[in-house]
Amino acid sequence: MKIGGERFLREDIKNIKVAVIGDIMLDRYISGNVERISPEAPVPINLVKSQRNVLGGAANTAANLSSLGGQVFIAGMRGNDRDGDTLSELLRAAGIDDMGVIVSEEYYTTTKVRILGARQQMMRLDFEERCNPDDKVCKYILKWLDQLLQQRVGSIVLSDYEKGMITEQLAQTIIKKGKEYDVPVLIDPKGCDWTKYRGAYGITPNIKELSDVAGFVINNNDSDIERIGRKVRETFQIENIFVTRSEKGITCINKNGSVHCASVAQDVFDVSGAGDTVMAILAAATAVNLDMMTALELANTAAGIAVSRVGTYPVGHTEMIDAWCGSNMMRTAYIPISWEEAKSKVDAWKSQGETVVFTNGCFDILHKGHVTYLQQAAALGEHLIIGLNADESVKKLKGEGRPVNSESDRAFMLNSLRFVDEVVIFNEETPLELLKCLEPDILVKGGDYSVEDVIGREYAGEVRILPFVKGYSTTQIINKILGK
Repeated sequence: MKIGGERFLREDIKNIKVAVIGDIMLDRYISGNVERISPEAPVPINLVKSQRNVLGGAANTAANLSSLGGQVFIAGMRGNDRDGDTLSELLRAAGIDDMGVIVSEEYYTTTKVRILGARQQMMRLDFEERCNPDDKVCKYILKWLDQLLQQRVGSIVLSDYEKGMITEQLAQTIIKKGKEYDVPVLIDPKGCDWTKYRGAYGITPNIKELSDVAGFVINNNDSDIERIGRKVRETFQIENIFVTRSEKGITCINKNGSVHCASVAQDVFDVSGAGDTVMAILAAATAVNLDMMTALELANTAAGIAVSRVGTYPVGHTEMIDAWCGSNMMRTAYIPISWEEAKSKVDAWKSQGETVVFTNGCFDILHKGHVTYLQQAAALGEHLIIGLNADESVKKLKGEGRPVNSESDRAFMLNSLRFVDEVVIFNEETPLELLKCLEPDILVKGGDYSVEDVIGREYAGEVRILPFVKGYSTTQIINKILGK
């Protein structure tokens, strides 16, 4: 079962095509420090340090699917405004096909602005206009979907945030098309009337959303969830109800009974978008008919990563593999992340007020000197990224016969250190271009450098020089092995 999950993450998900239709939004995070109260009113003053824009609503589900490695196609409406332009730019940057997104002159882009202080959400400002699609928009989306179904899309997600996109007529037409092509339609629901979702393959309510449909508060225990879930499933003829239950995990209720997957206890910083993360995994798993328990365990794992971050966060392919393999078996491989993935992570960490430390080197035969130096570097901030010389550049720097260990083996060894967040490989002799891309808070070098001599210092917030541990070097180890 575990191996099936690993194969799904490493291989199957790359070939999955998913169509996402719904209320697409822009999420904006304004982060700052709160140190005093305003003299004008008894409210905190937030000294703004950074702002960032990310995909929200249906677009966050699409972003999670794309970040996990799937091929994603999205449809919805946005306004002909600046936020809409930003939304489209983010979709394309995430590798999401946005040919189904319609620009409307009569609509403005739904935007949620969250104010953060010391990593905690202080306030949310919503800019929205609820608007149903007209016949022209619906015809365009259905034609778009027909083309995808003919291309063998694996699953369809209807992401409903009650902003107007998912009408009963549109939802029912899409559900019927899914059945016609034998493609599962999954629903991220809102509201207390699920009539428009009737006949869907799956639906992903949380406890509150299931309670809204039932008409009363449901206790978060297995028996009540199963009893009410069965009634709701029968009423709306939905094949699978996936109930997300916060710290108690996920329960799936279908005609065969129920399957429950408990969550792992951990720190929770922000639940924004966690439901979108769960939907992304379930949509991908459903597309390849993955067994139910593995699908639920994967969804739990992904949700655990999402809630441990501040703000809407698309879970990455590599970190999902790491989390899955790390919790279930000994990791036997590590794939260094790309420059683009590293840049995305650095930007997200910095927007949360976390310090990013960067250092680089060959690290050919990992020894005590290396580990001590890296421990000291990691202690300077919350995250440590290592720029690793590729085999070709090591040979140029160190000569023939080097490196002793391949770049993949060196990356594996470095990432196995608990205080190393990620490893990024660069082919050049210096990390100048990589530093220009990442722009870390702190650039660390070891040895007798002066700050003025450090290459790439202009792309870092500051430079720190750490002494090497005397008596340890790769060259000494090689010479000792050779008896020199």
